[in-house]
Formats: sequence, C-alpha cells, structure tokens
Amino acid sequence: MGLPYPEEEGGTGAGTIAYVLSAEEIARVCASTALSYVAAISLGQGALHLFGTQAQKARYQVPAGQGRSLIAFGLTEPDAGSDAGATRTRVRARGSGFVLDGRKRFITNGHSAAAIVVTAREEDGSISTLIVERDTPGLSTSTPYEKMGMRASETAEIVLEGVEVGPDAVLGERGRGFAQFLAVLDGGRISIAALGVGIAQAALDASLAYARERQQFGRPIGAFQAVQFKLADMATAVELARTATLKAAWLKDQGLDYGQVAAMAKLYATEAAFRCANEAVQIHGGNGYMADYPVERFLRDAKLLEIGEGTSEIQRLVIARGLGAGRPAS
Repeated sequence: MGLPYPEEEGGTGAGTIAYVLSAEEIARVCASTALSYVAAISLGQGALHLFGTQAQKARYQVPAGQGRSLIAFGLTEPDAGSDAGATRTRVRARGSGFVLDGRKRFITNGHSAAAIVVTAREEDGSISTLIVERDTPGLSTSTPYEKMGMRASETAEIVLEGVEVGPDAVLGERGRGFAQFLAVLDGGRISIAALGVGIAQAALDASLAYARERQQFGRPIGAFQAVQFKLADMATAVELARTATLKAAWLKDQGLDYGQVAAMAKLYATEAAFRCANEAVQIHGGNGYMADYPVERFLRDAKLLEIGEGTSEIQRLVIARGLGAGRPAS
C-alpha cells in the first residue's frame, strides 16, 4: 500500500514503476480491487505526499502506507465532473478553524476511508484542499450507486453539513487547491493506465485460451484468420499500452515532466482495454455474453476507465494543449 513512497511516509521506496506493475497485475485478476488500490495510493496518499506537512503525513499517510487505513480523495461533485474547477463545496473561516458545507459524489473508498482529502471553494472564489476525518460530526457517507462495472469497488457519496476542522486540516497553501488537484490527477492517470493494461492483458489471456480450446468446423477457432487478426491486434495494443504506461512511470521516478505522457498513456491504455475486452466477448461468441465467463466483466469494468480521472475527451484536450495547438503560429 505504500510502494511508491519513501519509508518515512509509510512506504517502501520501491518507486512508481513497481507500483504500476503491481496495479496492472491486480487489475489482470480483479479491476475492482485494483481501482480501490490505486485510488487510495495515487489520489489519497498522493495528495499528502505532494502537499502534506510532516505532521499530516505522520498522522494520515504513514498508517495508510502501512495498510492500516485508507485515504480517499473528494473532488467530484454533482456539478463538477470534467469541470472540476466548478467546485461548489464551501469552506469558510470560523475562529482559528474552518467550516465545510457541500456534497461529493463518485468517491472511491469514501465510505471506508479514515480521512478524506476534500476540495472546497473559499469566500474569495479560490479553491483550497482540506483533510477531514471520517468520524467528524456533520460528515456523512452513503453508497447509493448500482454500477455497470467495478461493482466490487466501493463508490460513495459524501455530504458535509457544518463540518468543523482545525487549522491543521489545510493541505498545502490555502487557495492553491486547483493547482494541487491537477498535480494529483497527473499521477492518477498513470494508475488508471496501469488498470487498462491489466484488463487488456486479461482479455487477451482469456481469448487466447478460448481460441485454442473452442472447436468449430472441425478445428480450434484460433486456426481461423478472422480470430488470429483479432488476437494480433489485441497483443499489439497491450504491448503499446504497457510501454506508454511504463514510460510515464519512469519519467515520474526520474523527477522529469510526465504530465503529457501520462495523459497519452491514460488515453491509449484505457481505450485499448475497452477494445480488447470487446473483442474478447466477440471471440467468445454467445459464451462471452454470459457471466460464466469473465470477459463480460472485463468489458463492463473497462468502460469506467475511459470516464474516471479525466474522460478520454479531457485527455485529448490535455494532449493538444501540451502540443501548443491553441497558440497562434509565431
């Protein structure tokens, strides 16, 4: 649970590449488990790693890195999805502390987390980030969602009604929350890309095994060129997605600018996961549509990856802006 972070923050110092490989392998078996895993590490712990004080890290990140608790990241709201800057949750000063009012939705691990990193709008219109402990009076959570996929990953709604926190709850500098959550999401994109690679690999594994054992017209269906081409395209997509994801992880480990590559990896790997899962269902035919085989779950789980932590459309905007597409020619 602390793979990418240093030992003094409860981690092992193994780095982003080791963490990405772990996330991929977990997703290869159960993407729901992998989603809960990466949300806790890249979002919850990631925010504390980047912006927390030593006292905050000792109180929250160390036990999370040791696997004794979870930290959730409360960004998305009913009216703030892709436009995360449209945050309506409010924070106002009261005495030496602060009061929070608002609502968060689609928060992974939100119901089980020991603490939630929450973004909220200040009275001057800027956004700040604060840490709210799960048992703070006025904070309530529920899990009302009946989801298409990732059904084993907890997704919560969080309501804050007159939630009072002390001055030590502020994460980083007040009013800098917008820049903070963008930085956290950059790392999160690598994590979601890793989940895409895992699902795509699982879809390829299942399809290859099925193509060898399923007999039609007197021979395995893998002997037919139509199926072979599908498998070849899937294998290529998996390899390219993995390479892009590992490049982004390597850049992050080296302390180099990785945001653009992370967006590319997230975009390609998640769309590759959906394509591979869809082809896996097709290769399995009628059996692929049945819950007796895992490929229908791969398809349902993969769809979320094209939506969460920045839709595919948002990734394309990020990439285009990084290319300078909107700047006039010099």
